[in-house]
Amino acid sequence: MGIQSTGIGSGLDVNSLIAKLMQVESQPLTTLAKKEASFQAKLSGYGLLQGALSGFQTSLSSLSSPTVFQTLAASSSDATIATATATSAATAGLYNVTVNSLAQGQSLSSAGRASSTAAIGGGAATTVTFTFGTITGTPTGGTYPAGTTFAQDTTRTIGTVTIDSTNNSLQGIRDAINKGNFGVTASIVGDGSANPYHLVLNSTTTGASSSLKITTSGDATIGSLLNYDPTGVQNFTEVVTAQNASLKVNGINITSASNNVATAIQGLTISLAKVGTTAITVANNTTAVQTNITSFVKAFNDLNSTIANLTSFDPATKKGGILLGDATTQSIQNQLRRTLATAVNGLGGGITSLAQIGITFQKDGSLAVDSTKLSAALTANYSDIGGLFASIGKATDSLVSVTGSTSATKGGTYALNVTQLATQGLLTGNVVLPGSTTIAANTTLSVTLDGINASVAIAAGSYTPTQLAAIVQSSINGTAAFTAVGSAISASVNGAGQLALQSNKYGTVSNVSLANGTGTTVASFTGTALNGTAGVDIAGTLNGLATTGSGQTLSGIVGTATEGLKILVSGGSLGARGTVNFSVGYAATLTTTLSGFLGSAGTIASTTDGVNRSIKDIGKQRDNLNLRLYNVEARYRAQFTSLDRVISGLNNTSTFLTQQLAALTGSK
Repeated sequence: MGIQSTGIGSGLDVNSLIAKLMQVESQPLTTLAKKEASFQAKLSGYGLLQGALSGFQTSLSSLSSPTVFQTLAASSSDATIATATATSAATAGLYNVTVNSLAQGQSLSSAGRASSTAAIGGGAATTVTFTFGTITGTPTGGTYPAGTTFAQDTTRTIGTVTIDSTNNSLQGIRDAINKGNFGVTASIVGDGSANPYHLVLNSTTTGASSSLKITTSGDATIGSLLNYDPTGVQNFTEVVTAQNASLKVNGINITSASNNVATAIQGLTISLAKVGTTAITVANNTTAVQTNITSFVKAFNDLNSTIANLTSFDPATKKGGILLGDATTQSIQNQLRRTLATAVNGLGGGITSLAQIGITFQKDGSLAVDSTKLSAALTANYSDIGGLFASIGKATDSLVSVTGSTSATKGGTYALNVTQLATQGLLTGNVVLPGSTTIAANTTLSVTLDGINASVAIAAGSYTPTQLAAIVQSSINGTAAFTAVGSAISASVNGAGQLALQSNKYGTVSNVSLANGTGTTVASFTGTALNGTAGVDIAGTLNGLATTGSGQTLSGIVGTATEGLKILVSGGSLGARGTVNFSVGYAATLTTTLSGFLGSAGTIASTTDGVNRSIKDIGKQRDNLNLRLYNVEARYRAQFTSLDRVISGLNNTSTFLTQQLAALTGSK
């Protein structure tokens, strides 16, 4: 609009008149602003609600995991001697532990050399092989006497390194061994003598079976440094003798290759620190569980308080909370209360409600804890408390266990019927092994284990049938392609004198087959039997409902109450195998429910999206209204400008007439 000077001709306060008119016209803007402020307040309220729900969800994590309830607590009267950790397989009790000796690995030292960097030998490629096993004999001055025996540990991988002109110094040999990463560490120690540098080898694993046997093939000078056979030539001196830990548990003698003893008491790992006697107590972890339950109640009450503040109404001030009457908030609150008031199914007749452990609703919707009743429930019914909060399953058959579930799995009691047990893949040779089998140098086998194929090197030598089974087992199990996927075999000689190779996995994926590689042919191992018999998967039903089998695990199928439930059957017989009780506890249910509230497509997100759309719509309405007001004001100004001109003209006419009348009157 151009510059206008309204009111000059008429003397009217046009700007004031237009301002007052526009105030009336602008009333809808005020209404929109109030609506927008209300929506913004709601967004703030939803933010507070979301934060409170997230805090409550966090508190559930300590109760939704079955391990919290299944793991026992272990304490030691003298932690400097031994400590312990317990799993769900442990049994509560008191265990007196006497540590007589600690496990240790073997340490060997070579003869001293004048230089750690000078070349050793002529640089010809030399293969150095490290074999682990148990030495039977007592060393004198670090050397084993005649009559000593060495038994290979077939569970350990045979390590090899190559020494040639690029690394045939003491330092080069050290670095090659350390790079091999097969359970031996090497270092160079100087003693200050004329030939100060000693190559020191340490087994990284403790236990009597961690002793070394070292053989070389290649440069004789390298061999004169590194060959070590406790039953023959010993070019190293034993500095530390490998030994097992020796201890007593409740008066029973126990040996262990490790100072972390996991086989003495089921479900309990005892960590030995020094010689001495201590008492280890294993008990239900009631203190931690009670603390977690109390924290859960506090978190719920904090959430309840937040919702109460957001939805409250003060009669004195006539003011309500920013989410008073909000349907979304009421729905969330009702769902949470309804969940906590509903009994848990699937516990097999045990504790099924919060009230049974001393947790009750108050008039204001909060929860109260009767600590005495809760403590008593944890003492008398500890095994049932876990099912009240977490998703937990337990079977009546000791060879059956629940290993997994999903949010789709329904709580209940399910009868288990096994129609087929899982088996392992097995390859049995059809040739009787001779008293001695000679394996040529650079022999490899093409092995397919559980669907994975790899070339497996077999160390050259002459082997008895038992030794052949041991070398084949350790060679296959030490192959990276198999260890990477957790595949392994057990090799043995059956009653007919044939080599048998059995996969350690179960089911249809489990199988073993051999093919020729290089060097010695596969006929030396299994004759013409090349392909094994694959294993079979377990089969059975839960409450008569079909399941799928994979290895030893039965899984409930989609669309049934047992969907996602995984049952491990580790042996036993066919037919009825008891029942599996599965419960979806409060923490597990609430976690799923809260995820529905808090997720990116959840209740709060969709509600706030709707509020944001309303705010955006108000913005559009405001823009349209401002444009209309601009036009209205322009119209008012145009109208008042026209009025001003008319009045100005009338004023001019009035002035003229007045002047004329005055002139006429004066002329008389």
